[in-house]
Amino acid sequence: MPTTYDPSTDYHALNAMLNLYDEHHRIQFGKDKEAERAYVASEIEPNTRRFDSTAERLAYLIDNQYYEARVFEQYSPEFLDSFYARAAASNYEFETFLGTFKFFRSYALKSFDGKQYLEDFPQRCAAVALALAAGDEDAAVRYLDEMIAGRFQPATPTFLNLGKAQRGEPVSCFLVRIEDNMESISRGINAALQLSKRGGGVALLLSNLRELGAPIKHIENQSSGVVPVMKLLEDSFSYANQLGARQGAGAVYLSAHHPDIMRFLDTKRENADEKIRIKSLALGVVVPDITFELAKQKAQMALFSPYDVERVYGKPFADVPISENYEKMIADDRIRKTYIDARKFFTTLAELQFESGYPYIVFEDTVNRANPIDGRVTMSNLCSEILQVQEPSAYNEDLTYAHVGRDISCNLGSLNIAKAMDGGLGGTVETAIRALTSVAEQTSINAVPSIRRANEEGHAIGLGQMNLHGFLAREGIQYGSDEALDFTDMYFMTVAYHAYRASHDLAVSRGRAFVGFERSAYAKPAGQGNYFDKYTDGRRSLEPRTDRVRDLFAKYGVAIPTVADWEALRDEILRDGIYNQNLQAVPPTGSISYINHSTSSIHPIVSKIEIRKEGKIGRMYYPAPYMTNENLEYFQDAYEIGWKAIVDTYAEATQHVDQGLSLTLFFPDTATTRDVNKAQIYAWRKGIKTLYYIRIRQQALEGTEVQGCVSCML
Repeated sequence: MPTTYDPSTDYHALNAMLNLYDEHHRIQFGKDKEAERAYVASEIEPNTRRFDSTAERLAYLIDNQYYEARVFEQYSPEFLDSFYARAAASNYEFETFLGTFKFFRSYALKSFDGKQYLEDFPQRCAAVALALAAGDEDAAVRYLDEMIAGRFQPATPTFLNLGKAQRGEPVSCFLVRIEDNMESISRGINAALQLSKRGGGVALLLSNLRELGAPIKHIENQSSGVVPVMKLLEDSFSYANQLGARQGAGAVYLSAHHPDIMRFLDTKRENADEKIRIKSLALGVVVPDITFELAKQKAQMALFSPYDVERVYGKPFADVPISENYEKMIADDRIRKTYIDARKFFTTLAELQFESGYPYIVFEDTVNRANPIDGRVTMSNLCSEILQVQEPSAYNEDLTYAHVGRDISCNLGSLNIAKAMDGGLGGTVETAIRALTSVAEQTSINAVPSIRRANEEGHAIGLGQMNLHGFLAREGIQYGSDEALDFTDMYFMTVAYHAYRASHDLAVSRGRAFVGFERSAYAKPAGQGNYFDKYTDGRRSLEPRTDRVRDLFAKYGVAIPTVADWEALRDEILRDGIYNQNLQAVPPTGSISYINHSTSSIHPIVSKIEIRKEGKIGRMYYPAPYMTNENLEYFQDAYEIGWKAIVDTYAEATQHVDQGLSLTLFFPDTATTRDVNKAQIYAWRKGIKTLYYIRIRQQALEGTEVQGCVSCML
């Protein structure tokens, strides 16, 4: 680390100069680098504890309960010496001030009193790699190299926790079903507490709960509906957090055809009564195709009593496909129903999204048509990219399990698209799949047996992506252009190929496929609904549509899989299976994008110079990755690019991702609810599976920004 900077240097002032043009009207990128080095010299180096050797350092950290002893006991002292020497030889230096600040503030191991730093970035990578490799020296080296090179970045819970003695789980988030009985509600609240304590965001399904006024034990007008359960869950999340490192965070999902849907949405209104207002809980709505069709027809939409539907169909409301059974349920007098205007429903969605950004939307039928696993997907997670099959649990009166179902844990990590392409891509994908699988294999959430069971049987993971806009701009390609869409298609197809190949290899080495493989689309005969038919039956070309993209893959030595490649892989999978029930999911990648110096997920940037408010620290400025004064034309922000190009980009990627992609829609401040509804319909028609937040550009108040600043110039 550099030590030549005056400790009195004001790194905040240097960082702020990034947002001011120089006398030649050029962005002062060098000032941010000066800020990064000044911060390290004045704040990090003087407060870092030094050791004379790796052995001394590890002994101190293990003896004082900073590091988990068993992680390091799996390796010889000689290997650990060479391994940490390899990490140190990288001479790693963060590319931005904000990346450095984020890492040392949020990820680096500190003394218990918070006054000393006990890790730098390569040492954090080393501890994570050693934990993931579980004694396999070659695997540890591969994991270390991929992380330090920036090609693969584990998600925050994995990168924050592994190797530490005082830690939460390395799992990003959890999804839990709640069934229509008090035992399941109690278990759901307990799961929210237990899982929040362990550091994960938790989403819960409320669609199966009977509506306000439904009968209990045949006595009419007894049920309180979903809103009181939401209040209980919100209180649970506010109470539990992971050692103060991550606040509890939760989401709840409800079917659009649940009788409480409008009350559910009203909890997010700014003027809602405090008795029902939900402030911190995220809301998601599960919308089937029929809802759009009814709105198109300007028709009323029926809301069905979950209590009645479960009695008639013999399974919970969420497990009954609404579009498929809509007319039959309408005609069935045993099912109580009420009606609302379908267009008014969508208008309400748009109004609330203007106010709060919520609710998230899951396009239920689109999701289930694309789902390769036997069963139904009924909800998503806190960031709307996890889409997995669940199985309901049943409970005894004492809350013990009469049947342990299957719920969901999300083991996430993302590739930096630019650096993964630089490195040839295939090897990075394989290493990342193995690393994420290691998280699944080493995790056992005993507090929620339904999550433990699903993890042990399915080994589901979610390989994500980030820095698409950064890569495209670096290569001189406009986000949303034909070439950009072509690259997105080819890139995600190539990633999928290598991910499935790696999972097949894991099935061979472990001697088993995930439980239920034989009932999945992966196991269907070729040409008869096999998941890989879309790559082998001639419906689409597997060649780039543009010469620019063909040349780009050749430039980086990345081979695009051919029909013959897919056929060979399909046949191997038919013979041996795959180890991971689910493989890909693209999360929003917040903090890890900053420390990795990547544009977030596969979205466009939100600003050339992004302004971040970091608690009491104040404003910090972050330059878009790969942006220079010579290529600014390729860094239009998401509001300028517009929602249509973003949806088109996600549609190209979605067809190759077995789960979902966290998609935020961006609108100018002139947008109306009609514009939001148009975007929702367009996304649904393009085959998008879920929508995350809605963002409306807010105009800065006059006089609040310095004239000539980069971030406020359109």
